[in-house]
Amino acid sequence: MLLRILAIIFPIFAIIAAGWLYARYRQKKGGDEGGIDMTFANQLNMEIFVPALIFAALASKSFDLAAYHRLAIGALALMLGSGLLSWGIARLLKEQPKTFALPMMFTNSGNMGLPLMVLAFGEAALPAAVIFFFVENVLHYTLGTWLLDHHARLWNLWRVPVIFAALLALAINISGFELWPPLYLAIKLVGDVAIPLLLFSLGVRLAVSTWSDVRLGLIGAVVCPSTGMLFAWLLTPLLGLDGRDAALLMLFGALPPAVLNFVFAERYRQEPAKVASIVMIGNLGALVFVPLALALTLK
Repeated sequence: MLLRILAIIFPIFAIIAAGWLYARYRQKKGGDEGGIDMTFANQLNMEIFVPALIFAALASKSFDLAAYHRLAIGALALMLGSGLLSWGIARLLKEQPKTFALPMMFTNSGNMGLPLMVLAFGEAALPAAVIFFFVENVLHYTLGTWLLDHHARLWNLWRVPVIFAALLALAINISGFELWPPLYLAIKLVGDVAIPLLLFSLGVRLAVSTWSDVRLGLIGAVVCPSTGMLFAWLLTPLLGLDGRDAALLMLFGALPPAVLNFVFAERYRQEPAKVASIVMIGNLGALVFVPLALALTLK
């Protein structure tokens, strides 16, 4: 069992470590003004590669939308439950709830969740992992944005490339239209770039993050996966999940805070330094909680 868990998590953390080491190398080589700028690579990933990955998974003939509705409901309920519980914890800690609760709600379903679920359960798990990623992004760009700015315009959500790609793929899937196989293969090959680049860019982001609030980061590193796994455990019998679906929801619950939380915090000036620490230390905490979730779910 230990060897199986190691085989699953090693590629993920090895690529993250490669990004971290490369960023640190560039920082030392470039001095105070050095470092590595992943802006363009991340832009390509979020506007081209990840949408292509999502489109290829959801537009596939083998994808049955109805088969994943319980997982989608489970993901939504898990995030809302974690958010409400973390909101109360933030009050007890005398921290701003929006600073602490949002990273507890919105986890790394892209950078870490996609490769983790595929490595643990094979390519057959990719559609479910994409459903988690899609549901989380929709909630993050709607409720998450509104919580940070009540005046934010949400009507243009469809313009977010990830959301647009998912909606287009679902429309094609439901209509029964079959893409020309060479075109589908081309899109899939472009999407295959996304996962390793997501992991590498996460490593780079961790290298440039700060330890400005270690206490809050350490608390978040425990609260985030603990609340997620708790709600996954509670929701599994309520939704009638079993086997692989139950295991996937548990893995989704064990994921650390998403890097996107820092991007949102910076954009809306919601204590970005604290959020950066929560994200960085939370992702380091995944070294403990992801293997724990795998140990609980693998048979």
